[in-house]
Amino acid sequence: MNTILYVRPTGVALETQAFTQADIAALIKDYALESLTSTDRQFDFWFSPSTQFCQHRSNRRATELLLATTGFTPKTVPLLRGGVVVATHDADGNLDGLSWQQLDLLAHKSHALTERDRRALNRRVTRRHHSQHIAQSAEQRTMTEPLRYGR
Repeated sequence: MNTILYVRPTGVALETQAFTQADIAALIKDYALESLTSTDRQFDFWFSPSTQFCQHRSNRRATELLLATTGFTPKTVPLLRGGVVVATHDADGNLDGLSWQQLDLLAHKSHALTERDRRALNRRVTRRHHSQHIAQSAEQRTMTEPLRYGR
């Protein structure tokens, strides 16, 4: 079994075990997985591009980890949603477990984010959440309004 990091949508990060991509899919609860790799190619971020209702909210903690390990800026980093798995891969590209050194490096990199980057990312996440909330409210209103026929 491989040690991986599972970041829940609430931001809580847990060490757990996975052997295959199917195990990651079961954790994320979706089989249409995508992944992004860190700049130094040490970390793979597995997530679902799904827009299911439970995954509308951005996973701020996982997005911060992605920001800390890649060349993205707070304005360009993809906002990850739902559960996210952080793992690594071997020379053949197969799933591999994180070592304790890699887990320490992740913690170090996440603490190295500047306060400015955190504020910029926070503003972006808040704006997106607000615009999604407005769109969802408008959609609900149109679904509950009675249809009027005639005049």
